[in-house]
Amino acid sequence: MIVKYMLRTVMRHHWLLVGVCGWVLLILMFISKFINVSFRIPDGRTEMFVWTMPSVRMKLPSTQQLDKAASQPFIVPSGYSSLVEPKDWQSVIERRLELLSTVCRNSSLWNLTHTTVHRFVLDRIFVCDKHKILFCQTPKVGNTQWKKVLIVLNGKFTKVEIIPENLVHDHERNGLPRLSSLTEAEIHQRLNSYFKFFIVRDPLERLISAFKDKFVKNPRFEPWYKHDIAPAIIRKYRKSHRDDGESVGLRFEDFVRYLGDETGRQHLDRQFGDHIIHWVTYTDLCAPCDISYNVVGHHETLERDAPYILKAAGIADLVSYPNIPPGITHYNRTKVEHYFTGINKRVIRRLFARYQGDFSLFGYPRPDFLLD
Repeated sequence: MIVKYMLRTVMRHHWLLVGVCGWVLLILMFISKFINVSFRIPDGRTEMFVWTMPSVRMKLPSTQQLDKAASQPFIVPSGYSSLVEPKDWQSVIERRLELLSTVCRNSSLWNLTHTTVHRFVLDRIFVCDKHKILFCQTPKVGNTQWKKVLIVLNGKFTKVEIIPENLVHDHERNGLPRLSSLTEAEIHQRLNSYFKFFIVRDPLERLISAFKDKFVKNPRFEPWYKHDIAPAIIRKYRKSHRDDGESVGLRFEDFVRYLGDETGRQHLDRQFGDHIIHWVTYTDLCAPCDISYNVVGHHETLERDAPYILKAAGIADLVSYPNIPPGITHYNRTKVEHYFTGINKRVIRRLFARYQGDFSLFGYPRPDFLLD
């Protein structure tokens, strides 16, 4: 009797368990059907939803992803902009800032040294207190025109067209205070609350522009470049400088050798003083990894960037950016190839090693046509 009772109990529990399992299966089938119906996309695919906790930080990209980001420009050269033309320029600006932030967080991968916000950087940043704007000067990317914009905003002139060219660069008379002229408290207050921007350009084109402007044409008559800086570079980096140094003048190859010399260049840089601002890296000029800029404009897309910056800074109704001559901002690979023709690959690679951070921070493609 006891055995029969135990068997009946076991069987009853067995069928109860089977019944519960059956109900669970029915419920799961119903829920599955409901999900497939409710979250189906019109083309028949089922959307996948992932729950995330708000406090979890985004995972940093892998090294392979960062390598790809550095070798691919976020913005195509303006000559090809008709092929890939974003409708919303805000997204372009955001992608530039995202890339900048990513590379800064992984600076060891890019031969990039952080620059603290010391006096050299503060001397590069111009202030417009009236409209709460900070502009970091990066020479050879059209900075003269942005200075004119700030001069008008500061009330020195009413229009950019009537500002004398010689006044723009006369920092004693142009009405543009530098951030370095303020107290430490005033500096911090402006860095934390003002609209901040600067402009960049393909690093190699910028160096070519600096060489032409300072050592070949010298339109603003700055004799120290030809009479002091050029001879010092020639003496150190040209083997036959005694024969033709004075008659030929500084060659672009001499300039490249000087720029790519990681250790020997430092003594000359101290000797040259602030004149080196025309070819030092963007990192050294504006400390982009230590100052949170609102916009990083590109010389290659200045036709789109200039109006965006004016609007983002809230000054579009007060001043206009000067007219941009057709084609002046387009990247010119032929010109780059011409200037680097005949220069030893090892010398070019040393140059690239110095400016690799500038390429990576701002999405400019590695110049494989020169390096490989």
